[in-house]
Amino acid sequence: MCGVVGIAAKSPVNQMLYDALTMLQHRGQDAAGIITCHDGRLYLRKDNGMVRDVFHTRHMRALVGNYGIGHVRYPTAGSSSSAEAQPFYVNSPYGVSLAHNGNLTNAADIHKDLFNSDLRHINTDSDSEVLLNVFAHELQKCGKVKPAASDIFTAVASVHERCKGAYGVVALITGHGLVGFRDPNGIRPLVYGSRETDTGEIEYIIASESVAITSLGFKIERDLEPGEAMFVDSTGKLHLQQCAKAPLHRPCIFEYVYFARPDATIDGISVYKARLKMGKKLAHKIVKEWGKEHDIDVVIPIPDTSRTSALELANYLGVKFREGFMKNRYIGRTFIMPGQQQRKKSVRQKLNPVELEFKDKNVLLVDDSIVRGTTCEEIIQMARDSGAKQVFFASAAPMIQYPNVYGIDMPAKSELIAAGRTVEEVRQIIGADRLIFQDLDDLKSAVRTKKIPKITEFDCSVFDGHYVTEGIDADYLARLEQSRNDTAKKKKDNYIDVNVDASAVDLTGIREDA
Repeated sequence: MCGVVGIAAKSPVNQMLYDALTMLQHRGQDAAGIITCHDGRLYLRKDNGMVRDVFHTRHMRALVGNYGIGHVRYPTAGSSSSAEAQPFYVNSPYGVSLAHNGNLTNAADIHKDLFNSDLRHINTDSDSEVLLNVFAHELQKCGKVKPAASDIFTAVASVHERCKGAYGVVALITGHGLVGFRDPNGIRPLVYGSRETDTGEIEYIIASESVAITSLGFKIERDLEPGEAMFVDSTGKLHLQQCAKAPLHRPCIFEYVYFARPDATIDGISVYKARLKMGKKLAHKIVKEWGKEHDIDVVIPIPDTSRTSALELANYLGVKFREGFMKNRYIGRTFIMPGQQQRKKSVRQKLNPVELEFKDKNVLLVDDSIVRGTTCEEIIQMARDSGAKQVFFASAAPMIQYPNVYGIDMPAKSELIAAGRTVEEVRQIIGADRLIFQDLDDLKSAVRTKKIPKITEFDCSVFDGHYVTEGIDADYLARLEQSRNDTAKKKKDNYIDVNVDASAVDLTGIREDA
């Protein structure tokens, strides 16, 4: 999962892009990048690490210009090479820079076509570079020195035809404007906003989550529709057009479960309210299956994502809600750490129990989901070590039994603890006295809202194995298994990447300051 942002303003955007990326930091901690445009030249800074570590004062001063895009990433296939940090850039046509959240499911096939038919070279394993070159090739077909908005939208329509999967994209066409577009299923989120300057001019922002927009003082306009594109030209004029032939609205339900910030609104749906309803529906199931005499003394969330659901669950059950784990804010999210041993080791560094909340109590631990089971197994043992009599475990999401192909680093199916197992088998592995999962229908009901009646279906592929795009068959999943297991990731991580700093060149060049 990644986070993207693009800004077309009337003043320098470097600080705004930086601030927006810090608001999106939860979506990726592996690398960060910003590229800006000024007088026909591009200025780039990107590297591995978190936003605060990648950008120093000297970098910020060099990122001049009123138009720019930014990106935070984590590796969907385990690679942490800085060569795959975004944004990416190609010099033809015009000089196009692009940042992408999601995953192309047919990237391998397109890669071959780009080389054999389009005569374009791909330098990394990133599907984002593939997407960039497709967009650039289709844009080049207009054959104009200055592309019109209609030319941009024609190129995006061709991208939709060629590229399958999930993508929320921001792109910068040097000297011509800012572009944003979303996949025809609306799997990955993208929302835009605007604000008026003191002189009455309008500035625009587009980002993965609403929090990056409101935190900068912009007003949210709306989410881009599935398949829709926006273009802010060099004069600051906004253009919008639907570019997909048969768009469908099926957003990723895991955004609401885990990835998005609770204060975000995605496709008009409040993430916070959705998580409250997840907690209430899970509480209903606990009463139904465990009875009103459930023996739960205290409900403790596993911070941070499950806190909202756990609070509502505790309220409904009428039991105490307590913060039993203190989180070290300087440890990354274990879910997005490559390598099983690193994830396992970081759990006890990341969370520290408050023993008095566990001692001699029957504790219900609540997490947003269970993926590998490594984290919850360690946490359950920590609760026992702190004196808990019994440790129950509840997941606000259903059993994750299938890999994700749309940009979330759900591991190989063989590494998913619930794949091919019953609830009882999972319970025994993680060491809980009781275990309960949310039902999928209840999860969908929690996210749906009458205010947004057009959204009735979601991408729930990690729970039900139904992939909403074509071409996801047994052979595809087998290849995915080989690339995503921890052994494959370890081999990739052993690759040594050498950074080369580029200096400012002509209108088709990029300046990157180390």
